[in-house]
Amino acid sequence: MAEIKAAQVKELRDRTGAGMMDAKKALVSADGDMDKATDILREKGVATAAKKADRISAEGLSYIHVEGNTAAVVEVNSETDYVAKNEQFQTLVKDIAKTIATNKPASVEEAQELAMENGDKISDAITSAITTIGENITLRRFELVEKEDDEIFGAYEHMGGSISVLTLIEGGSEEVARNVAMHVAALNPQYLEREDVPQEVRDHELNILSEQAKNEGKPEHIVEKMVEGRLNKWLGEISLVDQPYVKDGDKTVQEYLNDNNASIKSFTRLEVGEGIEKREEDFAEEVRNQMNL
Repeated sequence: MAEIKAAQVKELRDRTGAGMMDAKKALVSADGDMDKATDILREKGVATAAKKADRISAEGLSYIHVEGNTAAVVEVNSETDYVAKNEQFQTLVKDIAKTIATNKPASVEEAQELAMENGDKISDAITSAITTIGENITLRRFELVEKEDDEIFGAYEHMGGSISVLTLIEGGSEEVARNVAMHVAALNPQYLEREDVPQEVRDHELNILSEQAKNEGKPEHIVEKMVEGRLNKWLGEISLVDQPYVKDGDKTVQEYLNDNNASIKSFTRLEVGEGIEKREEDFAEEVRNQMNL
């Protein structure tokens, strides 16, 4: 049996929102496997969140630059939110996005070697900013999106760049495209439509839902219909076009698009710090504080 460490328990709690003892028992049952332990908690209905990324944050900015029929969505990280408000940092992020949109690199490594308008390579500009600002700064990731002349980009940056969303639609208008981008920022769909959900992802969720239904003690002849209904509900929750439109919950995003003679081709969503561990907290101190309540 694997030794279960306090840091593992904390990680599982951060990922799922489960209590300390529930998290530890799940890890013991899963022999320390974090993904299996997460599934165990979900099957028991203990987990309140499916992904650790929903609770983790780091600082920096995301930004969208459109250059003709090409758009670049970039994320540049800093150590503190104070730096994200720094004018020099903000200008650097914009210049990086413009350079990437213009040159269309294939990777972050390739982007680092690109020359910006002032002649400096992106990597050198970042190094210079680190020296001046006094914090570590990194170009973490970017996405490039191409469109046809008759297609429309919709760009939305939430809270000054904590989340950036780019949509690509056919028909409609820039306002429609931006409204859908705002929806994506708010509801964070994982897929464009339910047909895009990979079969292995469906099967995994189906197994979880089946175990949940069994643990609820429902009769066997009811379980199958329950699971089918819950799977359809889950698919609607993670698929953009099936989600209730954020500005009008009486219609889906697809119905909103239909009303405006538009169809959506793709969306790109970057949330600053998504999946990055910001800092290590004192788990032992947290336990002591709970015991003293």
